[in-house]
Amino acid sequence: MLSIPSLQNQVSAEEWALRCDLAACYRLVAAYGWSDLVFTHISAKLPDSVTGGEHQFLINPYGLMFDEITASSLVKVDMQCNKLIDSPFPVNPAGFVIHSAVHEARPEAQCVLHTHTRAGVAVSAQACGILPISQQSTFVLASLAYHDYEGVAFRPDEKPRLQADLGEANFLVLRNHGLLTVGRSIADAFLSMYTLENTCRIQIDAQAGGELVPVNPAILAGMADVMRVATAGQGAQLAWPALLRKVERMDPGYRT
Repeated sequence: MLSIPSLQNQVSAEEWALRCDLAACYRLVAAYGWSDLVFTHISAKLPDSVTGGEHQFLINPYGLMFDEITASSLVKVDMQCNKLIDSPFPVNPAGFVIHSAVHEARPEAQCVLHTHTRAGVAVSAQACGILPISQQSTFVLASLAYHDYEGVAFRPDEKPRLQADLGEANFLVLRNHGLLTVGRSIADAFLSMYTLENTCRIQIDAQAGGELVPVNPAILAGMADVMRVATAGQGAQLAWPALLRKVERMDPGYRT
């Protein structure tokens, strides 16, 4: 068991709440089987009201399993991944290249969630990409982009191309690499990844069977309106409290 001193009395209440949500998100990613040992990242941008307009982010301490991460172990960094609060844990600047690129291009994004799941990488390697064959896929296809593989993403010169490919999309398939979601909140990014991951799992399963039946293109064309009506834009906010209760049942220690 790791012994990590609490930062609750050293940061603002707003930052502490964000730390708890992000720690919960890491625990949920582990619980749903989306983690890749210690080799992916979820980043959260601190609000301007806390930072005074400076770009500051929370990211996982490199080397901890996702089900070990707590609110206090999260590391606060700047856009260059320099630590802003002393921490005994290392950070992974190379792993932050993708995240910093997205946060830079999408200032409204509070959270960027990146995975290397088996189904996600499998679909990312398919020339067809995401197919319109499930209800889940219709939500993804309404805001989807692709970025071609350029090798392990640690070179800053890749950032402009990634930013251009992402555009205003909230779902990104990194070819031959994995999946990424962008959210205005941690809840939004998590629910988007839940939908994207299930889209990929369904696709791989469906391709193992008979002939596929595509969704009517007319339905796809109206998905933006459907999403607004179905949840009034609050789908993640409806699910997040229940997900937090799930994490509490698993281990309330994430809030330490």
